[in-house]
Amino acid sequence: MENSGIPAEQKPAAVTGFGKVKAVVSKINRIINTIGVWLFRLRKPVMAAPVVYYALKLAAYNGTHLPEQVGIDLQATGEFAQTISREIAVMGPLCLTMACLLLMFCSRKAMYAWAISIFTLALPLLLLISNTYPS
Repeated sequence: MENSGIPAEQKPAAVTGFGKVKAVVSKINRIINTIGVWLFRLRKPVMAAPVVYYALKLAAYNGTHLPEQVGIDLQATGEFAQTISREIAVMGPLCLTMACLLLMFCSRKAMYAWAISIFTLALPLLLLISNTYPS
């Protein structure tokens, strides 16, 4: 008991130990809530950033490692039905991924277009593997 002359039951709640803990927890809750609100507001750029990074990284890698003529539509005989230039093979999947991300920014339900943009990152890998190890 303190010597302030006021009994413990008449003191304000902030002076007692429980009141101090409650004030700290309330402040921490407010900070976490503010962080959550800002993460929700910035969810589209936060989700798009790694996709853009890896799409550009894969495009740069394919630009140096793909052959001049890239084969698509691998037949059972081990030959390609069509060939396209390296630039188209690099820029096509990149443009497809960017279009998905643009649709994500325009959509109210961002998760669907974002998930599709994740799956479009498999296209440059498929082109690279099918042209490096053709059969």
